[in-house]
Amino acid sequence: MTRILLIGGSPLHPCPNHTFLDYAKYLLENQSKFSKIKIDTLLVRNLLAEDLAFGRYSSPALFYPKQLVEDADAIIIGSPIAKSAYTGLLKSFLDLLPRRIFAHKVILPLATSHTIAHASALEYSLKPVLTELGATQILPSVFAVDDQIQDAEHSNLEITIRLQAALQDLLQAIAPSKNANQNNPSPLLDEIYAVH
Repeated sequence: MTRILLIGGSPLHPCPNHTFLDYAKYLLENQSKFSKIKIDTLLVRNLLAEDLAFGRYSSPALFYPKQLVEDADAIIIGSPIAKSAYTGLLKSFLDLLPRRIFAHKVILPLATSHTIAHASALEYSLKPVLTELGATQILPSVFAVDDQIQDAEHSNLEITIRLQAALQDLLQAIAPSKNANQNNPSPLLDEIYAVH
């Protein structure tokens, strides 16, 4: 079974960034042939604040979140952008992960902000950290301005198209390691554009 983990790095909930993650999950879950993919969501804000603040690497409360990361074939990681950087909450969580935990995983970053000026922030702030954690296959991030993000039924068409394309790239990147016959694209890809 292929596993996809969504990590939400916002300290607030609900918020545009978590709505963006929820929308990505909605697009993936609404594929009719998606029974062989398991999707989990981890909101960092739900972890123990003391573990994050004091860097408690060995906290028993972090075992399950670390296991989710370890077991995932792909990770969709989201953060709001403020002052041209991802959240300190997300940074605290990433600092507690083993150094090579993102090796052999496909990573798709999602970012939101109140201004288009932060559109490329994840490219130079988050990607080096992901690389330090072993990531070698980091897809181009998908960025949305907060007011473009609504719910799954009323999302901005441009954002929908860009997110669907990114999810297709994610599924294609996972497929070679999961499918014996790499010449045949995954049937999941055929339907990703049929959602809207």
